[in-house]
Amino acid sequence: MCVWRCVIALASGEDGALGSWVAIRHSRGLGIGGGSERGLKVLMISKALTVGAYHAKLRELSRLGVELTVVVPRKWLGEEMEPVRPDGYELLVMDCAFSWTPHLHFYPKISEVVAREVWDLVHIDEEPFHVVTYQALRACLREGRKAVFFTWQNMRITYPPPFQYFERFSDQRADGAIAGSDEVRDVLVARRFSKLIGVIPQFGVDTELFQPRDATDLREKLGLGGKFAVGYVGRIVKQKGIADLIQALAALPERCVLVLVGSGDFESRARVVAEELGVDSRIRWVSHVSSVEIPQYMNALDVVVLPSRTTLRWKEQFGRVLIEAMACETAVVGSNSGEIPNVIGDAGRVFPEENVEALVEDLHALYESSEIRGELGARGRARVLKNFTHRRIAEETVKFYESVVGGSYSRELKEAVTVAAS
Repeated sequence: MCVWRCVIALASGEDGALGSWVAIRHSRGLGIGGGSERGLKVLMISKALTVGAYHAKLRELSRLGVELTVVVPRKWLGEEMEPVRPDGYELLVMDCAFSWTPHLHFYPKISEVVAREVWDLVHIDEEPFHVVTYQALRACLREGRKAVFFTWQNMRITYPPPFQYFERFSDQRADGAIAGSDEVRDVLVARRFSKLIGVIPQFGVDTELFQPRDATDLREKLGLGGKFAVGYVGRIVKQKGIADLIQALAALPERCVLVLVGSGDFESRARVVAEELGVDSRIRWVSHVSSVEIPQYMNALDVVVLPSRTTLRWKEQFGRVLIEAMACETAVVGSNSGEIPNVIGDAGRVFPEENVEALVEDLHALYESSEIRGELGARGRARVLKNFTHRRIAEETVKFYESVVGGSYSRELKEAVTVAAS
């Protein structure tokens, strides 16, 4: 318990000696474009924005008139943030304590940033049970700033101390919450969260970056010439259904190969499964690619699969890889875990999770018909352009910001500021 009291004290800024650990780098953008004479002044705090491709959302927010400052960690999970040139917003790259774990990380100097200016709103782009959310909310309360948090929690979970306390504190003190999906909103309501809730995915897709393009060179590099390439992009962990995908590969024609892009603690077991099934030579392992390289991989694949499996404490929260593939007009197949069916809609195939036979059937149908693949690809991009662009997400986010800052708590908005999933 003493350890937790120490962490809470440090995150709350009660240890003045901590300041010597921190350096803040200011990178100024090119100015705010469009919008009113004075847009909303927003501070955003987000570890997710160490991914360079996600900054397209920030550009769109600034073009809509938001005067935006963004705090990101200098390093996350041991990796430096991807290089990015701020365009219309200010970027603060800060030292981050416990930067190897989402639950415990925080910024020792965040209170100074919160106090630096009169922010209309502080957007804490983190889960309500994280230390950083507790820390930033305390700073906002001291300075009299309105604040909202973001959440992907689509299952009701009772967390152990002190995370349960952080979650309760966030629910009571935040001025609003952004839920990544309708299921997430339902969890908030079940927790009796009484403030404004917006239902908006965390990030959209840059459809100029993610679009159909020639990937012949990459296909040759991966040895995919003349092959039917089934792909997965993401963490190589058990709950993502990697074993199911390898088993499906074993039941598909010899011309089918599997491209696994990512790394994780299930990789060694997955390699054993592949060897036992005699398909190890038909799998291409790619441990890591940058976010800006992902579009090329999406175009090199004939179909992208997300075969997630629900567990007692997790189910698929969104499936971002699906909308990235759809934007590239690559056919997608997903299990019915969590939000996947709502993301895919009528633009792909959905199979019952853990049902390898059904997965094989869907993949075989796509293998046999380039016409079906083409039709689903076209539907997928149209669906992304309608619902999941960075511009669309930014527009809904600004509406939500204005509702929180303006105190517009109408019944309609309480139900949700929703990006349609139909």
